[in-house]
Amino acid sequence: MIKNLRRYENFHILLWLVKDTCWLKDWQLAGTIMIVPTLLAALHITWLARKEATDLYHNLAVCCWIIANTIWMLGEFYCDDCTRPYAQVFFFMGLAPVLYYYGYCLPKEWKNSNK
Repeated sequence: MIKNLRRYENFHILLWLVKDTCWLKDWQLAGTIMIVPTLLAALHITWLARKEATDLYHNLAVCCWIIANTIWMLGEFYCDDCTRPYAQVFFFMGLAPVLYYYGYCLPKEWKNSNK
């Protein structure tokens, strides 16, 4: 299961890179289409990895990051960069789960492992 999940995560990175390359090259239709598989893969990976706290919180951050990138990209494609403030909300939302993990969950794990 872990080996297959890692392969899936690596494939997801490819999807993400293709989406962002379309953004970089200003390929609006291709970039817009790539939102769907990239985001669905991220959400699916998050669901599959939900039993491990470290994977869950990091994958939640990745999902927020992809949503933020998507909002920003669509704003640049279709409305003269009008969506950047909305994208910022999701970038900060992506920080929340990892800050929670490193600020609360990980210290608790360390404390419990030293008992």
